[in-house]
Amino acid sequence: MTDYSSLKRVPRSWLVQSKHDLEAATANAEDGRHALACFLAQQSAEKAVVAFLYNHGAEHVWGHALADLCADATAFDQSFEFVKSIAGLLDKHYVGARYPQTLIGGAPCETHEALDSERALEIAHDVLSGIEERLGLTAC
Repeated sequence: MTDYSSLKRVPRSWLVQSKHDLEAATANAEDGRHALACFLAQQSAEKAVVAFLYNHGAEHVWGHALADLCADATAFDQSFEFVKSIAGLLDKHYVGARYPQTLIGGAPCETHEALDSERALEIAHDVLSGIEERLGLTAC
């Protein structure tokens, strides 16, 4: 578990929720609910970047696209260019993992597989861990 006590209330809340979403994504993947796991992985990464932005003084953070949020974060840390380059792999799950009309060939619960959730979880974990590092947070 990571100690977020050094953060102000708003960024701390976003990171706590990010970690919770990642844990829920993992549990859903383990139970075979891969579409939901993919969506929650995207949510976890999104919330981690929002926490980073608030921690660096952003007053309002708008949008849900991880790629756009990473573009905003590059103003504070150029390493977000790399995160932005892979963000699309998660952003496709924001809508595609939830709404049947966005997919050809069936409902999201029929089209998402273990490989999809494994990759989404890996990316979300890396985003959250990287942000914890950038904020100088330590695991307890």
